[in-house]
Amino acid sequence: MLAHMTTAFRIPMTGRSTDEQHRVSSPLELLFDLTFVVAIAQVAGQLAHAGAQGHVLDRLPLYLMVFFAIWWAWMNFTWFASAYDTDDVLYRVMTLVQMAGVLVLAAGVPAAYNDENFTAIIVGYIIMRLALVGQWIRAGVEHPEGRTTAFRYAAGVASVQVVWIAWGFLPPQFAVPTFLVGALLELVMPLWAERPRMTSWHPHHIAERYGLFTIIVLGESVSASAAGVQNALARSGFSGALVWIAVAGLVLLFALWWLYFLEPAAEGLRAGRGARSFYWGYGHYFVFASLAALGAGLEVAVQAGAAHSSASNTMVEYAMAVPVAVFLLMLYVLHAPLVPEVVIRPVKTVISLALVLLLPLASPAIGLVGVTIGIALVAAALVAATLLDQATARRRQPPAGSARTRRTGRHPELPGATARP
Repeated sequence: MLAHMTTAFRIPMTGRSTDEQHRVSSPLELLFDLTFVVAIAQVAGQLAHAGAQGHVLDRLPLYLMVFFAIWWAWMNFTWFASAYDTDDVLYRVMTLVQMAGVLVLAAGVPAAYNDENFTAIIVGYIIMRLALVGQWIRAGVEHPEGRTTAFRYAAGVASVQVVWIAWGFLPPQFAVPTFLVGALLELVMPLWAERPRMTSWHPHHIAERYGLFTIIVLGESVSASAAGVQNALARSGFSGALVWIAVAGLVLLFALWWLYFLEPAAEGLRAGRGARSFYWGYGHYFVFASLAALGAGLEVAVQAGAAHSSASNTMVEYAMAVPVAVFLLMLYVLHAPLVPEVVIRPVKTVISLALVLLLPLASPAIGLVGVTIGIALVAAALVAATLLDQATARRRQPPAGSARTRRTGRHPELPGATARP
């Protein structure tokens, strides 16, 4: 018992195997994710408030900047943990510090939106990043094979924080240009750090972690919709429009969840452990940001349906249509280079994109309720069409043990796999 406790107190960071069997998210990672629920709720809630006032375009750049800080901190921890998660005492304490940083950042979101005061956001972000620097230094000390890469990460992450500290002291007119410089340095730094030797992240673990974060963002959208319904009921009571928009929003989020998990990524990440993995990982910023923005759009739509929004219907409708369109587009764009064949066919994706973006133009005829229902039906139809394609493909495959299967040596349900004799 004492030996087990001693081992748990300190486990050397030697780099985990990329072929580790049954690798899944740890309880600590799941707890870490919960702190991001708070941060996403804050940033999406502020975007919804801006949308209800008709100022969504004015506040959109701020939303994208704050969401970048949230997403980037989560992503860096996730890829580090995939390679070096020891789950010992020191690792857990350093993760706790990063969680504290997330909460500080989340607390600063209202001040950033209302007063353009980014102090708390910068402080929270730097807390997260410096804790990660400590993790990378430890990995470099304890894992000689990955020392160069780990120390590059530590130096790179620490150096970029100088830009963010300077950002807090610059006049407002320099805020966006300085942010773009800092964000570019953050994005380039891992490409430079991993040139000597790529870290031993686990493809199935990474795919699961991204899937879980997708669920978190979708959950925030459900919560935002519920908040909109609650406010509408408190102000005007029950109405048919409220019910239809709420139901359509739920169907839409469910369909987008279904579509995301129709596209497998783990094996593609295993085969593409270079530029394609960076492309897939970075591109998810638009997936996550669009889903969180959709939650804000649905919240505003519910309030508009109950006549409690000063935004025009067209603006509200595009606050839903544009995030859905971005999500559908990125789902194809991210998986096309990663897998031999994208599950959701490109023609169907293009048709769905066109319909989603055109539906708000029909608002004079079908109204906000009709547009919301229409977007939900498009997403649901894309799910149904994709499932039908899969069923048709399975029916066309020869049964196991048939002459064709024996000639090609391929299992009918595992493309590329060799059938056992």
